[in-house]
Amino acid sequence: MKKIIAVLAAALSLAAHAQLWPTKPVRIISVFPPGGSVDQVARIFAAQLTTQTGQQFIVENKGGASGSIGTQQVATSAPDGYTFGVVFDTHGVNPSLIPNIPYDTVKDLAPVMLVGTSPMALVAHVSQPYKDFRDVLAAARAGKPINFGSIGTGSLGHLAMTQIANQQKVEFTHIPYRGGGPLMTDAIGGQVPLAIGTVFLVNPHVKAGKVKALGVTSSKPSPQMPGVLPIADQGVPGFSALAWWGVIAPANTPPAIVRKMYEELSKALKDPGVAQKLTDQGMDIVGGGPEELDRFVRGEIARWAQVVKENHIKAGD
Repeated sequence: MKKIIAVLAAALSLAAHAQLWPTKPVRIISVFPPGGSVDQVARIFAAQLTTQTGQQFIVENKGGASGSIGTQQVATSAPDGYTFGVVFDTHGVNPSLIPNIPYDTVKDLAPVMLVGTSPMALVAHVSQPYKDFRDVLAAARAGKPINFGSIGTGSLGHLAMTQIANQQKVEFTHIPYRGGGPLMTDAIGGQVPLAIGTVFLVNPHVKAGKVKALGVTSSKPSPQMPGVLPIADQGVPGFSALAWWGVIAPANTPPAIVRKMYEELSKALKDPGVAQKLTDQGMDIVGGGPEELDRFVRGEIARWAQVVKENHIKAGD
């Protein structure tokens, strides 16, 4: 009986703690540098959560190694509800890409929310001769060098372009960057002729006339990029690859706090201003809970492990 009472008391204490949470500033670790879509998602949420809870949510950027450095920081932080992370599609690739990755993506992290998905877009500097993706394919088939940048080795953009090259029996040369900010800086400046990134990342620069969009990686056109055809309609039938964003916590974070964070994030997504900022830049909001993110991540790990293995992709390539 005493044991049962003790367990009930502990459960009530955790529930009460979750109701009071947060009582001090909360860290949100963006696992990519400033300027990219992960950073933007983290900052949009941080501002809204600060308003909702009356407690500060502070973004810390910990970029590098395709997001694994920041993710490791989340995994090794105290599971007390005061550290969360925003991760990107590389989260499902890194287990197969990075040898001896210092954490277990499934066991050492608690899923909180699948925020949303987005097509990627291939863009070119305005000085490039390509009008659309067909032109890129034609140049590659003619043996011309095709260099493209992505947010890093093993990123979804890198893997997508690798799959296309394999399927079309052409050659693309990959130039990895350390996140979306540095990638777009060089794309706008003309230092890299082609860049692949989420619609969320590239669309502001397309609208500003600094780069031109050649194709999107969704099976249907993106409403945010009218007139830009899917790559599937430009010589690569059936092709589709979607980027995604998720929120994670250290493993063993009390489930009641994970649930409370999920509820606050859900409330934030219902704010018209927040929803508009995300959808304007190309995100299809999902708002899936911990169980949905867990299933999704496990599926992504299995899917991309096969692509990495078949193409002999290694971190640092």
